Amino acid sequence: MEMTLTTSDEQVRKSKSAKLILLFAMVSMTMMFAGLTSAFVVSKSRADWLQNFQIPSAFYFSTAVIIGCSITFFLAKKAIQNGNRTSTTAFLLGTLVLGVLFVVLQFRGFGQIIESGYYMTGQGSSITTTFLYVIALMHLLHLAGGLISLLIIIYNHFKQKYNPSQTLGIELGAMYWHFLDLLWVLLFLFLYFFK
Repeated sequence: MEMTLTTSDEQVRKSKSAKLILLFAMVSMTMMFAGLTSAFVVSKSRADWLQNFQIPSAFYFSTAVIIGCSITFFLAKKAIQNGNRTSTTAFLLGTLVLGVLFVVLQFRGFGQIIESGYYMTGQGSSITTTFLYVIALMHLLHLAGGLISLLIIIYNHFKQKYNPSQTLGIELGAMYWHFLDLLWVLLFLFLYFFK
C-alpha cells in the first residue's frame, strides 16, 4: 500500500513538472510572437506599408480548422479519461487530419498572397507581406512540433500507454494544441484589424 502511494505521488509530481515546463515554453513562444506583433505595429508608419492588403480566404478556413483541432483533441482527452479507447483513437486521428488540413490551407493562403503579387522578399515584397510571412511561418514551425507530438501521442495510444489513470501525454498534447489554436486565432485577429 505504501509503495502505491509513493508511485502515485511520483506520478503527480511528474505531471506537475511536465505541465510547468510546457507552460514556460508556451510563455516564451508568446513573448516571441508579442515581439513580432510589436514590430509589425511600429513598422506600420513606413511609407512602403500596404494599404489595401487583404488576408487570403484560405486563412479564414484554416482558422476554423484549427479551432476544430482543439475540439477534437479536447474530446480525445475526455474519451481516454472515460476509458473509451475507440473514441480516443477517432478523435486523435481526427485531430491529425485537421492539423494537416490546417497546414495545407496555410500554404494555400501563401499561394494566394503570391498570386496577388506579394512576396516575402525581393521586388514584389513590402514590410506588410514580410511580417505576414514571418508570423505565419513561425506559427507553422510551432505547429510542426505539435504534429510531431501528436504522432507520438497516437503511437503511444496504439501501444496502450494511456488509460483513465495515465493521461499525461494526451493532457500535455491537448494543452499545446489549445495554445496553438489560441495563438493562431489571436494572430489572425491581430492581422485582420492591424493590417
